[in-house]
Amino acid sequence: MADETAPSTSARPRPPAALTTAPGYQVRRLYQAYLAVWIRAVDPLLTGPQFAVLQVVDASPGHDQRSLASAVALDTSTMTDVARRLEKRGLIVRRTAADDGRRKLLYLTEEGKQTLDDANRRARLLDEQLLEPYGPQQRDDITNLLASLADHWEQLTQDG
Repeated sequence: MADETAPSTSARPRPPAALTTAPGYQVRRLYQAYLAVWIRAVDPLLTGPQFAVLQVVDASPGHDQRSLASAVALDTSTMTDVARRLEKRGLIVRRTAADDGRRKLLYLTEEGKQTLDDANRRARLLDEQLLEPYGPQQRDDITNLLASLADHWEQLTQDG
């Protein structure tokens, strides 16, 4: 006799409303999908945090690792790891500051500049693809809303 209480395996279970109405769940879904698309469309070896670090080093060459970490929303230990990986790949150089041997100053290499230029071009195409269903005003609204939400959530981590 079959167990009539066993769920049917023919239909995939749907997430319950308690999940789908939770902003964190939707953010996680977006991030998971973004990572999967990033790997295919932008660069399978360059991670989002690495891309962000290349961006900020390009915009602020010679600044120290710690100050650049906050600019890309990384903690200092993650930044150290990311910078070491980028240096190992030949994309940045880390130089010790003359006035403080503990500070590492970051600079892009020529290969780093080329990698960033290529990734930037592909990332902008991906941005277009991601926001394709929306018009220019909606795209601005979405981006502003996401930035506002990120600012608020980051502030919550500071409140004690």
